[in-house]
Amino acid sequence: MASEECRSLQHDESVVAGMAATIFGALIQKIDLYPANEDELIDRSVGIAIKLVSRTEKRLKRD
Repeated sequence: MASEECRSLQHDESVVAGMAATIFGALIQKIDLYPANEDELIDRSVGIAIKLVSRTEKRLKRD
């Protein structure tokens, strides 16, 4: 992961990244983190964060 490029994020993207980091932290409290499952847990965390944002947007538009 150290070889990944660092980039600037838009505000919305940084909020999702922060949510994903929080979710990732919660996941690794229950699931052992190994190099073999790191990418899977990151993808899972980002997916959950995006799902939360999507459902929040839908709910706010509905209400």
